[in-house]
Order: sequence, then structure tokens, then C-alpha cells
Amino acid sequence: MIKPPINIVWVFLSFLLLTACSHLGLPHPSPEGAISTSLRSTPSLTLSPSPTITLTLTPTKIPTHTRTPTTTSTPTITSTPTITFTPTFAFPEVTVKVQAHCRYGPARAFLHAADLYPGDHGTVRGRYRYSAWLYVKFDKLNYFCWVAPSVVEVVGDITRIYYTEPRLPGPSVLYGPPGEVRAVREGNQVTVSWSRVAMTEDDDRGYMLDVFICQQGNLIWWPVALSDQYQTSYTFTDEPGCSQPSGGVLYTVEKHGYSHPTPIPWPSP
Repeated sequence: MIKPPINIVWVFLSFLLLTACSHLGLPHPSPEGAISTSLRSTPSLTLSPSPTITLTLTPTKIPTHTRTPTTTSTPTITSTPTITFTPTFAFPEVTVKVQAHCRYGPARAFLHAADLYPGDHGTVRGRYRYSAWLYVKFDKLNYFCWVAPSVVEVVGDITRIYYTEPRLPGPSVLYGPPGEVRAVREGNQVTVSWSRVAMTEDDDRGYMLDVFICQQGNLIWWPVALSDQYQTSYTFTDEPGCSQPSGGVLYTVEKHGYSHPTPIPWPSP
């Protein structure tokens, strides 16, 4: 490091001394005695204390945590549906006008099911597609049976009633269906025949032919009942000209019900 010359140092110190005297009100030393005076006594400098810096702390607000309330969902109000009552269907009613039979099928060819008397009341539960007979639940009976519309007075609309198929009692456990069933055509005449089924006199109700035949271009339902076991043939008039073929089935009939049906091998025109 290079040191400055001594003369320059003394000059700088003298300048500082003069400056200090000016501020303190002391007489300025003469240039001649500047060096000697400074060597004899050095005035004391009183230093004013530096002002103390006071830091005023502005308190910072600590944010208070505000709890957000839990949102409670508002229940959706469901309107209570108005109950609409569906009117109960009223079956047509019948009242017997004259003494008659209620049968197991929709024609007189079917077995007797019950005796009917004037004033007997019931409701119509079905009807047959190929006849006007009604399937009725009479109040006095615990089963259904078929009745001719001519013997009852009907109140209500029977056209709203569904078609119903006959439910024949059986099959018989005592007697089987007829055997050797055959049909022979001679022009428009068809003769159906079969072998006899032996039955006791008490059980014997003969046979029933459940047949559709063609007449004047119409296919007609034609049920036939034969009263005893000895009648083993029947002749139908069956013409050509229908869109569907004629034909049917044959039953053995006893007082408890019907045998299994036997198909008739119907000859075409």
C-alpha cells in the first residue's frame, strides 16, 4: 500500500481542526501556531448522541377465520299425487225369466250343468264367438255355466265382455273316445260313423260331434248331441264354397263329463 507524504497529512488535519473550531465557536489558530497548538492540547469534542430511532410497530390484524356455515340443503317438496280411483268394471247382470237349463257349453248339445228358475240372478263373465249364449256366474252356484240369452233378462252391455272358450268337464277316467272314426262324402252329404263305446245305462249320455260345416258360403258351427251309446253315425250337409275347410271332433259323453276328443277325417268337397 502507498503512504501519502507527511506534509499532506498535516495540512488535512489542520483543515479539520479549523472546521471544528468554526462549529464550536473557538478562535481560529494562526497558521504559524497551528501545528504547535494542536500538539499542546487537543480540544475535547462532545458528540451529541445520535437520535434513537424508535420503530413504531403497527400491529397487523391477524384475520379471524370465519367458519363458513355448512350449507344445509333444502328438502325438495314432492307433491303428494292425487289418487284417481279407476271405476270398477260392472259385469252385465242377468235374471232368469223362465225355468231353463244352464249347460257346460254354449249350445243345447252340451251336458246339463244346473237347473235355473225365474228370479235367479247372476253376472255375465263371457260369451261365445260362434253363438249368442252367455257364460254366467249365478249367485246360487259356485261355478260358471252357459245359458241361452232367450231365457234371461240382461242389464248391461255384453259387447264389452270377452269371448270365452267352453271348458268341458273331463276327460273321463271311465270311458275312452270313440274308435274307428270315419267320414264318407256323397255329394254334399257327409256321414260320420264310429264304433260303439260300451257304457253303463246310468253313465250313458251318448256322443257329441263338435263340427264346422260349410253352407251357402258360410262356415257354420254345428254341435250335435246323440242321446245314447247305440247311435254311432250322423250325416251333415256340407257344401263347397267356404274359404276354410270343414271338420271337427267326436266325444264320448258320460254323466261325469267328456272323453278326449277324436279328430274326424273330414272329406273335402
